[in-house]
Amino acid sequence: MRLLARVHQMPVRLAVGAFVLNSGLSKLQALDESAEQTHGMAKAAYPFLGSQDPRTFTQALGRAEMGLGAALMAPFVPSLVAGAALTAFSAGLAGLYLRLPGMREEGGVRPTQQGIPLAKDFWLVGAGASLVLEELTRPRAERRRRCG
Repeated sequence: MRLLARVHQMPVRLAVGAFVLNSGLSKLQALDESAEQTHGMAKAAYPFLGSQDPRTFTQALGRAEMGLGAALMAPFVPSLVAGAALTAFSAGLAGLYLRLPGMREEGGVRPTQQGIPLAKDFWLVGAGASLVLEELTRPRAERRRRCG
């Protein structure tokens, strides 16, 4: 097994990966109880999701979170790939915070009490973007040695 993650990246990858993996597992374990609420929030922010079945949507979301969490924790998954996936996924979650009414204080981006659980998704965007940017700013020769 070839390690494609840098050692100093592993603490953030493990912490974020465990958090995301747990979120996915929790969704699947409480699928019957949480599907309507999870889907309701998603379709309020992203109306095109309204045509999806709540249970199917929540199940797919939970599986995606589990896959992303596992990829982040696996040192053989390149940091560029894991970081890009985390950035894309968490940007969608951060969109919930920005789009749902009552999540932000009037006229600003500061969270209300209800918005705090969603506002935390911005640190996921930052972690993913940091992994991507670090990999993209490494000298090309060094990238080739590690991946070649």
